[in-house]
Amino acid sequence: MGVKEDVIGVICEVLDVAENEVKDEQTLYDSLGVDSTEMVELSVSLSKKFGVKLQYKEITNKSTVSEIADVVEKKKLNF
Repeated sequence: MGVKEDVIGVICEVLDVAENEVKDEQTLYDSLGVDSTEMVELSVSLSKKFGVKLQYKEITNKSTVSEIADVVEKKKLNF
């Protein structure tokens, strides 16, 4: 499984949504209505899953799945 698929899995788990509800081409806010509290939970879960430290505002509810996966991949390479 790739990083993007793992990111989708974390999103589904944290936000309790089905995989088909996660739209890669839309922001998390536009596709799922994600708020700032949910983004904190998502950031913590992604940090734990991938063993990286995500800084505040590196990913937001205005990010797409691909953008989040890109940030995680870059963090993994630099870690």
